[in-house]
Amino acid sequence: MKKFQSVRLGFQRDCIDIPLDLLCASKSLGEGIKQTTKYLQIHASVKAVGLVESVVVAPSTDKPGAFIVLDGHMRVEALRDLGHSSVSCLLSTDDEGYTYNKQVNRLSAIQQHRMIIKAVEDGTPIAKLANALHISENAIRDRFKLLDGICNEAIALLADKPATLGMFRILRQMKAFRQIDVAQAMINLNSYSIRLALAMLHATSPEQLIEKAASKIKQDGLSETLQRVERELAAVQAETKLLEESYGPANLQLMIIKTHIKALLENASIVKWLAKFHREYLQQLQLIAEIKQLPAE
Repeated sequence: MKKFQSVRLGFQRDCIDIPLDLLCASKSLGEGIKQTTKYLQIHASVKAVGLVESVVVAPSTDKPGAFIVLDGHMRVEALRDLGHSSVSCLLSTDDEGYTYNKQVNRLSAIQQHRMIIKAVEDGTPIAKLANALHISENAIRDRFKLLDGICNEAIALLADKPATLGMFRILRQMKAFRQIDVAQAMINLNSYSIRLALAMLHATSPEQLIEKAASKIKQDGLSETLQRVERELAAVQAETKLLEESYGPANLQLMIIKTHIKALLENASIVKWLAKFHREYLQQLQLIAEIKQLPAE
């Protein structure tokens, strides 16, 4: 029978309350951060419903008894502004935030929509939701109706994708089969911008659009529609060109990193230390070092 190796936990199992005075920032938030939409949303959410996601910290090596904030700097600032004295923290065993942030899946628009529906069905007033998310009550109602007119197959394809709210407004102007085609095309291109959605809408035949959208295209006339298609496609092509231009330098940088990793792994002391303390890193580094050829440009 194969013997499984024990997995070292990256965090303590239980959250702990830590005084805010003992938390040290690991990065600067920059000037004007408290005027940004993101900070104002966090501030409003903490004020309305309290802290939803625990702050991630690690023990400070420079200040005994203090802790370094790995994730949640704006939450900490919001709590301080609101007069709190302590915060619930998840204690990391590593003093870096890469592993944690790499595994975080941000909520998609569809997931936000489902959470809002559940909250309203559970009796949460729309006004309270609006305050918690720092958006208007009309915006809450719009998100509540986000998937109206979207077929189940397209919803399933986009459920965990970073699709924008505006993209769904465009998508619902198409019939079900066209929605599926467009959703799959966006996934293949890894782009969910409104600009791309508009380009695909304008390139859609009237037979594949709902009656209201098809009538609008007929009223606008073929010439104007073609002009819009040309403008949107030109914008998409410009974005594609930027990606192509960045591919070469990124490919070269990856090759340099691979060469450096290979040189490090030729050092027996480094390999021994990784095998003892970070076996999972060693395995990934070995995989990178064994790459024989990068994909052609």
